Amino acid sequence: MKKSFDLKTVDLVLIAVFTVFIAVCSWIVVPGVVPFTMQTFGVFLTVNVLGGKKGTISVLLYLLIGAIGVPVFSGFTGGIGALLGTTGGYLLGFFCISLAGWIAESLFGTKTVVTVIAMTIGLIACYLFGTLWFLTVYAKTTGAVGFWTALTWCVFPFVPFDLIKMILAIYLAKKLKPLLKQ
Repeated sequence: MKKSFDLKTVDLVLIAVFTVFIAVCSWIVVPGVVPFTMQTFGVFLTVNVLGGKKGTISVLLYLLIGAIGVPVFSGFTGGIGALLGTTGGYLLGFFCISLAGWIAESLFGTKTVVTVIAMTIGLIACYLFGTLWFLTVYAKTTGAVGFWTALTWCVFPFVPFDLIKMILAIYLAKKLKPLLKQ
């Protein structure tokens, strides 16, 4: 009988490759009025290609590698300080995205509509967790700001881009999955 966490060598390689992919995506900055990275694209694609379980392992590995100081986060940063800083909650919120994908896949399968709903719920949870984290850390280091102000600074400018990245990742995953099974 196969255990739920049995991983083959190819699974471990794919988890490692997609962990590196998320790191590379975090270094890609798209300039604009509000510059953004491709980190969330990396997380969305990882979870959609590898599936919920392996995608979550990859995301957790990415966060762990960053926590120990490897500069895998945006701006070539790393370390526990990056995770404990004002934007660390958004990084930790990537786990919400992968967990939403895993739960949805386990309960409802991998139909596109299920995936879109799961990724949207995961992204909202990521935003919520990250914003609450931001409010807490910002209040301790700089001074209190309101929830709406934090959303205006940290979430609203990124929503359209994150939705585009999510849809693009879901589309590309549908194309990549069959190639990886060969």
